[in-house]
Parts: sequence; structure tokens; C-alpha cells
Amino acid sequence: MLLIASQLTAGDVLRAYHHDEPLLFLASAFITVGLIAVAFCFIRRRFDPLLGWLALFAYLYGQRLRLDSEIINISVNHNPFFLRLQAAVNYLVPIPAFAFFEAAGFLGRKGKYVVMGLSAAFLSLVVATFVFGPHHLFDQINSILVILAIPSVAVRSHLMRSRDPDFAILRIGLLCFILPVIWDNIRNFWAPSKIEPYGFALLLISLGYVAARRTLRRDQELGDMRSELELARRIQLSILPAAFPESTHFQVAARYVPMNSVAGDFYDFLEVDATSAGILIADVSGHGVPAALIASMVKMAATSQRESSADPAKLLTGMNNALCGNTQDQSVTAAYVHLDARAREFRYAAAGHPPMLLLRNGQITEIVENGLILAISESATFTQLTHSLEPGDRLVLYTDGILEARDAQGKFFGEESLHQIVLRAAAESPTEAANQILTKVGQWSKSQDDDLTVIVCDYSSAL
Repeated sequence: MLLIASQLTAGDVLRAYHHDEPLLFLASAFITVGLIAVAFCFIRRRFDPLLGWLALFAYLYGQRLRLDSEIINISVNHNPFFLRLQAAVNYLVPIPAFAFFEAAGFLGRKGKYVVMGLSAAFLSLVVATFVFGPHHLFDQINSILVILAIPSVAVRSHLMRSRDPDFAILRIGLLCFILPVIWDNIRNFWAPSKIEPYGFALLLISLGYVAARRTLRRDQELGDMRSELELARRIQLSILPAAFPESTHFQVAARYVPMNSVAGDFYDFLEVDATSAGILIADVSGHGVPAALIASMVKMAATSQRESSADPAKLLTGMNNALCGNTQDQSVTAAYVHLDARAREFRYAAAGHPPMLLLRNGQITEIVENGLILAISESATFTQLTHSLEPGDRLVLYTDGILEARDAQGKFFGEESLHQIVLRAAAESPTEAANQILTKVGQWSKSQDDDLTVIVCDYSSAL
């Protein structure tokens, strides 16, 4: 008798396994999809409601299929806690399902309130199940709620209009899931039915297909965007002077390190001849493409004022008039110095820009003559100062990205650190001095948070 009982038990297990095999496969697939979706949310480091609710929906749905399988029921032998858990998970599944439909826009403007009401009802069934145990009445209430709520999702999806072909695929997948849900819940009143999981599989397939299409499209758009940014970078670099022209009296090195592919820093040499030179540096507020577009406008504004290159105050006034009303509320700081070897002097004016540094005989002097930031007011006026030039003088112009570089503790690089580097590099060439400044800033900061530009100019001799 024991042998016959053992054979019957083994046969029952084998029959249950073959009966449950398709649903157990689907359960594993659904759980895997849920876990992958959760992992994707963690990788992105932000909660996407659509993806998050889908993950919970798929995971609970897969667990429900496992708990409902005959092979599991045989293993636990009708354990009371298991029966409560089995029924509770069945009532929990609709909550993330309707939350997912609401996040997808299938429940209309009042979808949030629909989800809150249904969630309260289903959670009440969960609590009642753990308190009183499984009951056929609870199953009927669950089925009635689903039958009443699901058609609104179907109707809403049918009424929604979109030219996006992905939406049509999603709607087909949704209907393939909704119709079996309604059928199974109606059949549950007199005989169990299990076609709903296959409908859910079709829904996941449609979602996966749309996700794959959108990923490929996004990758293509990202590739196109990178190509466009590379073109923009080359165009922006083309508006910067390649090198300072050869000069008998001035040796100039400029270094430009954008934060992104394109940037808002700008510099130019407006006048270079045998005895004079004009150096402009500017910094547009913000970063990236918008700042780069304004920087190109700064280039045109400066070019239009070349006839005033010997008069820094007049040049900045003209640039300000050209930029006002055309920068979309973005401002521009600028500094311009005109070097005159014949007169052995320089003239300097600035618009809200960090002071220029003058290194002479081992001492640093800050040259400050600031007016209002460019593109703020058409009535802004600028003044200039005149300062002597002596052989061996070094001038350093830079943007605020140098001073505002932060270390791991958030401390600014600052003026003092910049002065120390300029002093230590006093014997170096302008090129080497500029390189050392950028190297020290890079070593100081944990990441580059702004565009970096530095110009070093040496005055070598008088006439």
C-alpha cells in the first residue's frame, strides 16, 4: 500500500508539473522582466512611474502564477498561511496594474482618484483575507471590481488618438490583455479560467517591442546629436584665432578648455601690427549650446567694433549696444586691453569681468576698471584706464571658471592660488605659464564645472 501511495504521489507531482509548465515558464519570465525593470530604475537613479509600476505589476503577476500552480499547492499541502498569502497576492496584483494604466494615460484626468479608490478596496480585501482567511465572497468582490474598472481602460485607450505608430502597438497589446482579464473574471463566478496570463505576455511583448524601437530611435537621435555637437564644436573653434600673429613686441598664448563640446567662453585678437595689439576675452553666462550661440554673437559684435580697437571703453560700449535685446536674457562679461608699444602703455576696460593681472618685477597687480555686464542695459557706459608698459611685463586674462573651480570640499581655487601660480611660472614662456595654470586648476577641482580660458601676454621690448 505504501508503494502504491508513493507511485500515486509521484504521478500526481508529474501531472501537476506538466499541467503547470507553460504557466511556470511565463511566471519566471514575468518576474525576470520585473526585476530587470527595477534594476533599470536604479541604474537611472530616478523613479520612472511608468517603468516602476510595470516592474511591480510584472513581478506580482509572476508570483501569483507561481502561487496558483498545482505543484506549489501540492508542496505546501494546504498550509493556512500559504492559502492566505495566495489570496492576498491575487488581490494585490490589480493595484500596480491600475497605477500603470494611470501613468500611461489610460485612465483620464481623474485617473489618480480612480487608482486611490481601487487601491483602498483591494487593500481592504488583503487585510480581510489575513484576518478572516480566504473566502469565495472576497474573490467575487475582486472580480466585480476588475470587471467594472477594466472596461474604462479599454474605452479610454480606444478614444485616445495619436499619430505615433508605437501607440497603436501599445493599444493592441493592452486590448490583448484586457479582454482575457474580463473573460477570466466573469468565468470565475462558475468555473476557473486561465487565459489571462497569455494576454499579459502579449502586453509585455508589445511593451518590449515599443521599448526596443524607441531605444534604437533614441540611439540614432543621440548619434545625430553627437555629430551635430561635433560640427558645432568645430564651427566654434573656427571663430577663435588659431594663434597670436607674430609680433616683435608681444608674445601671447591662449588656452581654451570648454566644459562641454561647445562653450560660452570667447577670446579674440582685434588688432595686431608692428607696434600694437588688442586682446578681448569674454564669458557668456550658462553653458553648452545656448552659451555657444551667444558667444558667436559676441564675435560678431566685437568684429563690428574693430575701428574702435584702440579705445577699449568705446569698443565695449558698441558691443553692449549690439548685444542688448539679442541674448535671450543671458549676460556677458568681457575685458579688453589695447597694448601700444610705441607709447609704452596699455589701455584697459572691462564689463563685470575678473581683474586682469599685471606681473612686474616679481609683484602682481590687479588691474580693475569694471563697468556693467554686457547685454544688461543699453544705457550702460564704460570707462578705461591707462597704465604704463615696461619690458618684461606679463599680463594674464582669464574667465571666472579658473577662480571658481572647486575641490572635493567645495573650496574655490580663488585669486590667491592663481597669483601663486603666475608668480612661480614667471620665468616660463607664455605657453608654459598658461599650461601650468590649467594643470593646477585641473588638479584642484574634482570635476570641471565651467569653461576655462586663460591668456598670457608678455611685453618683450620697447622701440
